[in-house]
Amino acid sequence: MDTYNLFFTKRVNSGERAPASLQKYKRAKDLLLDFITSTYKKEDLLASELSSSFVFKLEQYLKYESSFKDQTGIKNNSVVKYMKMYKTACNYAIKMDLIIKNPFNIYDGRLSIKDAVFLTQQELNTIENKIFPTPRLEKVKDIFLFSCYTGYAPVDALELTERNLSEDSTGNLWIMTSRAKTAIRANVPVLPTVEKIISKYKNQQKGLIPKISNQKMNAYLKEIADVCGIDKHLTWYVARHTFATTVTLGNGVRLENVSAMMGHTNTKQTQHYAKVLDVNIMEDMEKLKSKFK
Repeated sequence: MDTYNLFFTKRVNSGERAPASLQKYKRAKDLLLDFITSTYKKEDLLASELSSSFVFKLEQYLKYESSFKDQTGIKNNSVVKYMKMYKTACNYAIKMDLIIKNPFNIYDGRLSIKDAVFLTQQELNTIENKIFPTPRLEKVKDIFLFSCYTGYAPVDALELTERNLSEDSTGNLWIMTSRAKTAIRANVPVLPTVEKIISKYKNQQKGLIPKISNQKMNAYLKEIADVCGIDKHLTWYVARHTFATTVTLGNGVRLENVSAMMGHTNTKQTQHYAKVLDVNIMEDMEKLKSKFK
């Protein structure tokens, strides 16, 4: 884990991966050390000693015994992600001739897929048309709408500058960048609402949108939801879900194009965000109903 984290640090320093991802790998290493210390009464183990029982004991420890900030146990999806980190580190160790086989290949844990929270078109319109009395909430509204109409995650949206804007041969404006999480291209055409927001904050700061912490953003979005009468847990990431569903798929944009704009490695990732909308079902069923008339 230490060897892999040193390699990952180089990737972060070169801009290939996000610092937040490195923090997760460091946390994974600390959890692994806690497990070895508590279970085997040692501070390290030889790779040759790692068996299938080690892997599944580690999973059980993470789920039911590990502690962090007065909380015991880690939820399933986070455990699966940590186990994938260990597998990734071991694959790197194989490349470096440190080990011969990956003990984590036996692990078969799966993520629990939950329905992504997103805004309907009516809810999106309500927020967009609402004029808030305080500049603070107006700014948060603009940042949120920017993400709703571009699909960029918070870490990516805040890093955008005018250098990311590009005009194609037909005069269409694009935002062109790579996702911090995966370093995969995520180029998105600039929709009218986004263009207005960019113009509004032009020359006011370095980025295309104002800077704000994720914590403050989510706190203020709760206020916006209350004022607009939206009974949903509104967070910054809801904007990304809304882009995938209501803004794009709900308007007939093909799944593979949505996947490309969101910077996903494959369309399976997009399907996690892209919930099938009732309006799409009804459109298909209307075609079917006409055949039975």
